[in-house]
Amino acid sequence: MYKGRRLVIATMHQKEVVITPILEKELGVECFVPDNFDTDMLGTFTGETPRVLSQIETVRQKCLLAMKQTNCDLGVASEGSFGSHPTLFFVPADDEFLIFIDKKNDIEIVARKLSTETNFSGQQINSEEELLEFSKKIKFPSHRIILKLQESNQGLVYKDFLNWNELKSTYHSINKNGVVMAETDMRAMNNPTRMSVISIATEELLKKIVSLCPICNHPGFQLQNQKLDYHVNHANFLPILP
Repeated sequence: MYKGRRLVIATMHQKEVVITPILEKELGVECFVPDNFDTDMLGTFTGETPRVLSQIETVRQKCLLAMKQTNCDLGVASEGSFGSHPTLFFVPADDEFLIFIDKKNDIEIVARKLSTETNFSGQQINSEEELLEFSKKIKFPSHRIILKLQESNQGLVYKDFLNWNELKSTYHSINKNGVVMAETDMRAMNNPTRMSVISIATEELLKKIVSLCPICNHPGFQLQNQKLDYHVNHANFLPILP
């Protein structure tokens, strides 16, 4: 059904590194990333642009924008959210949504992966020693750090530090202006732990795509509330959400 078709991956943060091998191998698609595609306009983890849509609305809009920009009828996008686990309240969690849209066949499939495998963290830094301790805890420099003058200040964000000397130098240069907040950089290309979760979420998405309804043969068949979710005909096909 998908062999030989082009599939656009809606990302500017190198998520194609983990998504492409899985989808190309199993679906036979040809994955590509759009040129000059700005996902930050829908919200940023670093705080400059707040996300105004819900997570599922954001991932759908991201995918549709990339498909429109590239005139491609097959697309995949992901959107993550970070905070306390919904049941393990004091444990940080990475909540990843992936969406697969096939306009040609009017199909939309969503997969979700909620994982406690994350270095998501942030704290007020009052000394170079505290900054060093925080950087070790979150696995810097393999996992990047962002600095802010205030936790609520979205305009002054310092990021993309490659090593301890760059991080330390910036901390001292801005420290005189007020409280410094250090946070984990959750952008995928700067967070290998998150990238691993996206890879697992892609596998979950693939399972849904290759699971066909025994009645209408559409992708996305799964158990819903321990009952078989049949699609009687193509006209009545509904997207399967997690």
